[in-house]
Amino acid sequence: SPPSGQAHDYGSAFLPAVYQGTPVGSAGRARLRGDTTATIDNIKNSKLPPELQRVQLDYIKSLNMEKLKRDQYHPEIEGVIESYELAFKMQDEVPKVLDISKETAQTRALYGLDENTTRGFGTQCLTARRLAENGVRFIELNHANWDDHRNLTNGLQTHCDQVDKPIAGLLADLKQRDMLKDTLVIWAGEFGRTPHGQNGNGRDHNNKGFSLWMAGGGVKGGMRYGATDEHGYQAVENKVHIHDWHATILHLMGLDHTKLTYNYAGRDFRLTDVHGNVVKEIIS
Repeated sequence: SPPSGQAHDYGSAFLPAVYQGTPVGSAGRARLRGDTTATIDNIKNSKLPPELQRVQLDYIKSLNMEKLKRDQYHPEIEGVIESYELAFKMQDEVPKVLDISKETAQTRALYGLDENTTRGFGTQCLTARRLAENGVRFIELNHANWDDHRNLTNGLQTHCDQVDKPIAGLLADLKQRDMLKDTLVIWAGEFGRTPHGQNGNGRDHNNKGFSLWMAGGGVKGGMRYGATDEHGYQAVENKVHIHDWHATILHLMGLDHTKLTYNYAGRDFRLTDVHGNVVKEIIS
């Protein structure tokens, strides 16, 4: 049955719908819990063989194409078409890529898959490497519950223990496979934390100064750029605005952020709006 939001569910906000991501769904949540066998739910059609699925999809596509012809411009419908085609193609390949059961004991240990603390995020990191090996160009991992407004001491230590070994394993694995130089790894959240306390043993949100790191993909290794004040509250040296960061990421991907535009709501937009400068000092 079609989604309740109809074609809008296939959108990608600022960008055309054909560029939307593909969430792993409930299997992704299972992998967060450390289930190394989780795959995408309902990836196989239990009622139709592939040849009849192809006939069905071609018919649906013909109806969507008629809609496109009538409207002349309908990016959401284009996204619907692409979504169905991608789902059909994934039936054979995705289960193979997500299957990490044949990875060596050495690789499993590298990512921490044999330890309860690191198994969940380690599974994500190893899956990311397998996706990258198979040509997936953008991969997003998630590790939640860093919002320590209270109980920071225990919470922060727990979260760091869960991610430190897996992310180090991913970087080491990418490097030994000669993939790191062509893979930009970004570790970041949307804001930092205040240096002063909250609720006794917690920290509030802070967007005035915080850290993130990048590795591979054309950035310099073994360096830091910028600094906060003596209290760690706000950036005071070599400030990097979010637009500067985005401009730098686009540059590393071979795109000029001043020329990359998209017509949205009646005018041309840049992904960095009218701001942003490439931080050349961090580029190798």
